[in-house]
Amino acid sequence: MWNQMINGFFNTPPLWSNEQFGIQQFVFPEVDIETLPAIPIPTNRRLGHQMEYVFKQLLDHCDDYELLMHNLPIKNTKRTLGEIDFILRQATSLTLMHIELTYKFYIIDPTITEPIHRLMGPNRRDMFFTKMEKIKHEQFPLLHSREGAAALELMNIDPEGIIHQACFKAQLFTPFKSKRIGIRPLNNDCIVGYWLPFDVFNTTAFKSYQFYIPFKTEWPIAPHLKVPWASHFKILMELNLRMLKERAPMVWIKKSDDTIEKCFVVWW
Repeated sequence: MWNQMINGFFNTPPLWSNEQFGIQQFVFPEVDIETLPAIPIPTNRRLGHQMEYVFKQLLDHCDDYELLMHNLPIKNTKRTLGEIDFILRQATSLTLMHIELTYKFYIIDPTITEPIHRLMGPNRRDMFFTKMEKIKHEQFPLLHSREGAAALELMNIDPEGIIHQACFKAQLFTPFKSKRIGIRPLNNDCIVGYWLPFDVFNTTAFKSYQFYIPFKTEWPIAPHLKVPWASHFKILMELNLRMLKERAPMVWIKKSDDTIEKCFVVWW
């Protein structure tokens, strides 16, 4: 599972290239994953924290950057204002870089006109546009707040001159049987599967296949055959429970030729 998680993260493309929306995309360095030490990823953390753990391991294994700090909470006397994900020093230029890490799963709703508003979490609550605005207007400026500057100075890091970038990786899912959807300037290579309503999944078109509902920690990895596959009838019972709780699970679908598709079944 450790190798699958590392490969899943590393092989997921960035959601855009260069600078878009006023945010520069971090260019991930070359990393020899085959020689990466097998350090287990904590299983008791939510997926976002696990991705931070993977990111740190990959950076520790490359010579291009020195990791100066990560997961630094910024507080005032009453509350936590936010957290700085990573501060790196580029090895040759010695440039200081602030990297905000994001790894998301978004469905694409083509009924919405603007491409950047089409991306949302499968439960329609986690919006790409909202996350992008938070990075730009809250997370990047946090370093230059009075509290952020003070916290960095305690670590002998000068917040002036730090370059802000985002490592924003995503897996995207288009509507079932949809025609090609334009998402420019976003990266079409991020599209890995489709989404469909439960009522569509509950039809004869899917009855001959086999299914697996991966744990959330398995969402980033490439689907594979070595899982306990279930029939359409059995998986419907499991999906019904999730629909009642208004949760849209990821489902792997194995066809008769052992090809596997990745989708989200949505409740709405």
